[in-house]
Formats: sequence, structure tokens, C-alpha cells
Amino acid sequence: MRAVSTVLPDTVTESLPIRPWPDPVIDNLGFDPRSWYVETFWLGVLGPSTTWLLRRLATGLESRPAGFELALADTARQLGLGDKGGRHSPFVRSLARIVQFELARFDDRGLFAVRRKVPPLNRRQLNRLPDTLRVSHQQFLDEQLRIPPIEHMRRRSRRLALSLLELGEDMESTERQLMRWRFHPALARESAAWAWAQHRAAGIDDGGGGDRGDGGDGGDRGDGGARRGAHDEVTDAPTALDAVREIAAELSRRSTVMSGGDAA
Repeated sequence: MRAVSTVLPDTVTESLPIRPWPDPVIDNLGFDPRSWYVETFWLGVLGPSTTWLLRRLATGLESRPAGFELALADTARQLGLGDKGGRHSPFVRSLARIVQFELARFDDRGLFAVRRKVPPLNRRQLNRLPDTLRVSHQQFLDEQLRIPPIEHMRRRSRRLALSLLELGEDMESTERQLMRWRFHPALARESAAWAWAQHRAAGIDDGGGGDRGDGGDGGDRGDGGARRGAHDEVTDAPTALDAVREIAAELSRRSTVMSGGDAA
């Protein structure tokens, strides 16, 4: 693990260049820093300040996949860590912890490369959790093992199809996009048809007559039972912003895997 004093290069002053850290294995098997898994299990390992900083970096890379400049003082104030400078400030210590847990690193160009996904906790980290969380973690793993891989793929395909429809795509373009993301054609067709049926049913329930291409206030319009039922199996009903995030995350995941030379 790196010491705090070695985390930030001497040349960094007002901002830090953030870039993605591609890893085909962790990008495929890991968890989004804003996910329930990280909030429940990683929080006690990283600490709240570091967890919130990691979430902020993930959001930045989602909206700007190629990278961005992180304004250090502004970000520190936004996270409630103050803008006191120095290598031992709370904000710099949070950056240090991200590096210490190998969730970020400085590359050869002095850029701060950050993982888009967080790996599962290892045994040593799990041992630091209270007994209740260790039991919850084992229950989570057992549940995941009971779900066949094809079911995981089907759920992700359906979730993405719903998100594409939220963004105004029709059924055919949704099916084509799923195939571009290398879902099997039969799965892409089934997911697009399923999502289209649920989307239209939700529009009728809402009095919208079917399509709601303008995005609306999807999550706050008193959606009817058909829409809730559709998403109970997959995920919470997405707003337009959720849909954008879902598509951006899939694009990021696919491009990262391809750049790493490993097909999804």
C-alpha cells in the first residue's frame, strides 16, 4: 500500500486529471461504486468520505468516459471535507485510500486512473466487517450462485431494453442496439418485445396512450401497477436520467472489454 505522502505528485495543485482504468475482469464482474453492494459492504472498509469520493469519480467518468479534470478544492468542499490544502488533509487522505485499496493509481503520464467498477471484498476485508454484514454478504453470494448465468444475461438485456425505450427508441432499433452490444439475436428480440409490451402497458396505465418519447417525469407520475410489475423483476422503474446512466454504463462496459481484448 502507498503511504499518503506518495499519493499526489508534487506538480498537482488545483486539479487532478482523471482517466478510466480499464480492467476486463473487474469491469465485467465488479460492482458500480454507486451500487447497493458498495454502499452496504465496502462502506465500512473504505470509510464514508472515500466512498463518496469514489462515487463522484464514477459519475464523472460516466458522463465523460475519456476522462476529466477534477477540481480538488471544489470537490473537497462539495463532499464536506473543506478546502484545507496539504498532503494530510481529509480530502487527500481520501484519495490516498482509493489508491491503497487499488481502486485507482497514477499511470506513467501522471494521470489518476480510476476503476469504473469495484471488485468483491476479499477474505481479509470481509473479516473487518461486523458479524451481521458478513452474514448478509454470504447470503448475497449464495443468492447470486442460485441464479443461472443466462438469467443474469436476460435481466441485463431486459433492463437495457427498457432504458432504450425510455430514451425514445422503438422496438426494432432497441433490438438492433442490443445485438450491437453482442447479446444473442434471440435474446435481443425477446428482450425488446418484452420491454415494448411493458412500456406500452405503462403508457396506457398513465393515460399517455402508449409511447412517452418526451421522457416526462417517468419516476414521479404515479405510475400504474403494470409498470411497477414490469420492473419488480428487473429493477426499479427508470427515469429518463436513469435510462441515460444505464446506456452510458453499458457503452462503457462494452468499450472497456473490447479495448482490453476480451469479448463480453
